[in-house]
Amino acid sequence: MKVVCTNRKAYHDYHIEDTVEAGIALLGTEVKSLRDGRANLKDSYAVIRGGEAFLVNCHISPYSHGNIQNHEPLRERKLLMHSREISKLADKAAQKGYSIVPLKIYLKGPRFKVELGLGRGKRFFEKRESIKEREAKKEIERALKTSR
Repeated sequence: MKVVCTNRKAYHDYHIEDTVEAGIALLGTEVKSLRDGRANLKDSYAVIRGGEAFLVNCHISPYSHGNIQNHEPLRERKLLMHSREISKLADKAAQKGYSIVPLKIYLKGPRFKVELGLGRGKRFFEKRESIKEREAKKEIERALKTSR
């Protein structure tokens, strides 16, 4: 499994409660661009419309050796999931405060997959607490490293 890109901001902004794997419907130049690692999930999210799931605002850079038929970087991409999975995810996401956030894009075998997380948004003070915890862990690790 080769990870192409991750959404580190998602773990900062959301409490991720559940994860689901989905395939992506891509064009040829998008596949080549992803193989080069040229993608960004920073402000992206998933939407369920008409029984289908779509990835919105995921930026995949145009392929450098592409021609006039290169893809549009910010187009909506269809997510490939079973209808049961989509309906479960839609029911959970319909609750107040929940969002479907892409966590990472990775290569699994010959296909690209997206890991989607069902997240509840953090409040400002919760974000500060998580930063304090992370810094405390780093400090402990440094102290242990220097004592050895």
